[in-house]
Amino acid sequence: LQYLDCFIGGSHLSLRPCRSAVFFFLVEGLENSAFEGDSQPEQSSRRGQEQAVSMEDCPAGEESYTQIRPYAGMPKEVLLLYSSKARYRLPREILFWLTVVCTLVLVAVTITVIVLSPPCLSWWQTSPVYQVYPRSFKDSDADGVGDLRGIKEKLSHFQYLNIKALWISPFYKSPMKDFGYDVEDFRAVDPLFGTMEDFDDLLASMHSMGIKLIMDYIPNHTSDKHVWFQLSRNRTDYYSDFYIWVNCTEGHPPNNWVSVFGNSTWTYDPERGQCYFHQFLKEQPDLNFRNPNVIGEMTDIIHFWLKKGVDGFRMDAVKHMLEATHLRNEPQVNPMQAPETVTKEFDLYHDYTYTQVGLHDILRGWRVVLDEYSREPGRYRFMVTESYDYKEIEKTMMYYGTPFIKEADIPFNFYLLDLPDGLSGVRAKELVELWMSNMPRGKWPNWVVGNHDKPRMSSRAGQEYVRAINMLLLTLPGTPTTYYGEEIGMENVNNSSRDPSRTPMQWNGNLNAGFSDSQNGTWLDISPNYKTINVEVQQSDTFSVLELYRTLSLLREKDIVLLRGWLCYVWEDTNVFAFLRELDGLDRAFLVLLNFGEDIETDLSTITELPDQLNVRISTLPDTPSSFQKSRIRTSKGQGLLLEYFTSQRFHTGHSSQCYVSEKACYLSALDILYKC
Repeated sequence: LQYLDCFIGGSHLSLRPCRSAVFFFLVEGLENSAFEGDSQPEQSSRRGQEQAVSMEDCPAGEESYTQIRPYAGMPKEVLLLYSSKARYRLPREILFWLTVVCTLVLVAVTITVIVLSPPCLSWWQTSPVYQVYPRSFKDSDADGVGDLRGIKEKLSHFQYLNIKALWISPFYKSPMKDFGYDVEDFRAVDPLFGTMEDFDDLLASMHSMGIKLIMDYIPNHTSDKHVWFQLSRNRTDYYSDFYIWVNCTEGHPPNNWVSVFGNSTWTYDPERGQCYFHQFLKEQPDLNFRNPNVIGEMTDIIHFWLKKGVDGFRMDAVKHMLEATHLRNEPQVNPMQAPETVTKEFDLYHDYTYTQVGLHDILRGWRVVLDEYSREPGRYRFMVTESYDYKEIEKTMMYYGTPFIKEADIPFNFYLLDLPDGLSGVRAKELVELWMSNMPRGKWPNWVVGNHDKPRMSSRAGQEYVRAINMLLLTLPGTPTTYYGEEIGMENVNNSSRDPSRTPMQWNGNLNAGFSDSQNGTWLDISPNYKTINVEVQQSDTFSVLELYRTLSLLREKDIVLLRGWLCYVWEDTNVFAFLRELDGLDRAFLVLLNFGEDIETDLSTITELPDQLNVRISTLPDTPSSFQKSRIRTSKGQGLLLEYFTSQRFHTGHSSQCYVSEKACYLSALDILYKC
């Protein structure tokens, strides 16, 4: 007790002055069964003896001492003696505050990175959009017509091309007067294409493979077989004004309005005793969007498909949705033309039937609905509008919305469809610039070079230019849109249809080009060139149209320069169109040089920002040198080059009028991240 009292000083955890003592209580404590187990008592005793400490004489008033070191198995009462000693408390405090500081620094860095980082690109920005025309893509039941199960069978094709977004043309129940764009039931699948179970199965399979589905939504009109029209023509109260009815007599329309397909937009209905309005076929009566019940019903249809899990909508023919209520005659393009001969769409200025006030309010309301379903991470719902406004491009740009009100993610850009008209480098630059210079600042561009309403690019421009056109499509900033078959260079087929670009997909050299097992032919004739132009043949050819498309699609997704970088024009002439893709902070950039004319050598030595040596990353033709001097870049007719170079100089800083970017971002090589700059 004397020894213990000398050690702990009663209630004080410090030593009293003492003469000299040797404390063996620790040894005894270790031998005590209360402190140490019964196992290995001799070892415990030795350990305790080794840790006993002799105390020297302590001068009066001093508290210096020599203390034992903590050891395993030390009892709680003794261990507590060390808890308040400075030499143990200080390291703990240092570690604690160091942990706090490090945590705050990490939080601050994380917040800074988030604030400075540009928004992540969505799925519709990182992948091409591929249009599937279901009648012609793949037939699964040998009836000669493509269907939903056929699309499912070929989902691996999209994985091969690195395409993650499909736009499927209409498969609603329909009398097929306009191949599905005359809808009889918006909530049903036409038996020609399968069942609703087939649709659900297709959608689930697509999502399991990371592929998004964009549906064709047709708001302007229905089929005359739709139940709404049947109830409207007999004046059933709720549906009476679902369509646009006016007083008239048969053979005497109320004005000179002309439909897209020609002749009057008015058809007399003897059951109702009035004329109804249709901007397309007479079997496609226009809905009355000045009736709020119509908007409500069409909005419910959007909800129906969103609840099923579709990822977006292509809004068809939106400029036709509203018409002026005053019914005045539209002005003639040629005032001297006899009024009775005005029968074609382009005979009139459509001041009263296209893009009327109130149209964008309806679309913005639907945008709100899509946003409600976009709250789940990774499930953004996409909206694209279809409205070809020709020379009135400012009307098309209105579908982007305003800085304060969101509308479409993109309106389809159809201007590159005119590329074959006077094909040249100058023409290509002119059409690209037309969109980029009119697009609202900060918006996302897109490019279309073919669809179901236009002849195929390979037939209009020439097969030798298809590779260069696809390189243009996949190296411009924005979202490229590809019509089925363009990835292999399919051509028009002369047939009795008004749509020679809708012939069956050419998969291989077998019966019906691998499209169908039908022994009775297909709904449209197969192209006679299917033996050489098909997917199977081109997969084995490095320089085929298909393999070039695949290579560019893969590169586009992986390379931030092509996804995020500046577009800068550097050259255009009769033969060549050339532009740069560069990104601030990254010393690597691309020069894209496309030949839309004849064999030529291009001299870019005046572009001082370009280094003398340019490496060939991708060429559309074989036997191309691995590099070029910038003063002597030789290309053949229809050739495209993707040239890679390394430099710290930026072209856009000194040529702002020739460059565009949707949202400027800089690359920080030290951390391998992008940030706002």
